[in-house]
Amino acid sequence: QVELVESVEGSAQAGGSLTISCVASGDTDDNNYIAWFRQDPGKKRRGVASIEPDGTILYAQSVEGRFTISVDSATNTVSLKMDNLAPGDTAMYYCAADSLPFGLGTWGVWPKYWGRGIQVTVSS
Repeated sequence: QVELVESVEGSAQAGGSLTISCVASGDTDDNNYIAWFRQDPGKKRRGVASIEPDGTILYAQSVEGRFTISVDSATNTVSLKMDNLAPGDTAMYYCAADSLPFGLGTWGVWPKYWGRGIQVTVSS
């Protein structure tokens, strides 16, 4: 079992930066495929960035070059640094984990564990 708790530091304005974090607890050694997803109202969740135990990182095309995913193994924290924010980045963001690879959800495979999500609103 894994518990994921998301948090956000600061507020977001267009063109600015924001970092969201996710602290994992429980069976984290075996569930170390981690990702961030976003969900817009009335739409399906979609992957934003993922990181695998071997360091392989995937980004959605819409955030490539703007967002950076990283892991701090000492604190079991995965962070998403979001730069050059745009109003279109406004969404609920969810941290997710599994013991098997799931990419960005585009393979039809979804992670087993999810955080409750946090709202990120980018003001113009």
